[in-house]
Parts: sequence; C-alpha cells; structure tokens
Amino acid sequence: MTAWIVVGILVLVALWLVWAYNNFVRLTNRSEEAWSDIDVQMKRRYDLIPNLVETVKGYMTHERQTLESVTEARTKAMGAHSVGEHAQAENMLTGALKTLFAVAESYPDLKANTNFVELQRELADTENKIQAARRFYNSVVQDLQNALEQFPGNLVGSTFGFKTREFFQLDAGEEAARQPVKVSF
Repeated sequence: MTAWIVVGILVLVALWLVWAYNNFVRLTNRSEEAWSDIDVQMKRRYDLIPNLVETVKGYMTHERQTLESVTEARTKAMGAHSVGEHAQAENMLTGALKTLFAVAESYPDLKANTNFVELQRELADTENKIQAARRFYNSVVQDLQNALEQFPGNLVGSTFGFKTREFFQLDAGEEAARQPVKVSF
C-alpha cells in the first residue's frame, strides 16, 4: 500500500513538472508572438514615414532639419536590436513625428493635402496598434516573469533555462517623450 502511495505521489509530481514546463514554453511562445505583433506594426510605421516625408518636402522648404530628424530617427529605429534599443529609438521617432506634425500646423496648404491627411490618419492608426501590441507584449512578459519568480515554478524555470523578457516601455529618463509638443509661432 505504501508503495502505491509513493508511486502516486511521484506520478503527480511528474505530471506537475510536465505541466509547469509546458506552461513556460507557452508563455515564452506568447511573448515571441507578442513581440512579432509589435514588430509588424513598427515596420508598417517605418514604411509610411518615407511617404509622409516626400509629401511634406514640397511644402516645408524651410524645415529641412525637421525632415532630417524624422529620417534619422526612422533609420535608428529600424536598426535597433534589443527591446531596450527599440524602446529608445521609438521614443526618438515619436518625438520627431510630433515635431513634424506640429510644424505642419503652420502650413495650411499642407494640412489641406489629402495625401498628407491620409498619411497622418494611417500613422495615428498605426500608433494605436503599436500601443495595443505593447500592452499585450508587456502583459505576457509580466505573466512569464511571475511564473519564473513564484515558487515552485522558479525551480522548474531555472532548471530548464527559461528566461524572462524585457518590458517594452518608455525609459524613466525620457520624460520629454511623455510631454506634449510645445509649439510657438
């Protein structure tokens, strides 16, 4: 009888280990899927920016530096590799786009251009999708992190080498990116 109880306990422990391992695999795969969603939306954004710059060029003859900063920020964002690099580059790109749209306010003909208005709408839609994808990614990363830190899951996670992911958020030092753009003419 005692042997059956020991066997039953060993079977339960083995089943729990299988469940815990599979849970970590699921969370890791969900975090990769969530990052892929962010990546897709950022690529969409990167593809829209050259069209926006080309549309704006003809109107903003005296704003070369603004256009160059948008192009430079886009290039840096496209070249980012880690989540932290992406977050920093995206902050710079968002700031550059805010400045571009703020400067565009002083060009009535540009604001009336249907191509510009459509690109502005597409970028706003993409920004909303990126924000939603960031929230989903950060939620999945938090679930993974909780599973890796809570006992006894932390034993299984560390044994099999599962690692947490970095959150995708604004840096604490990027307070300027959190503030609205101030424009004075």
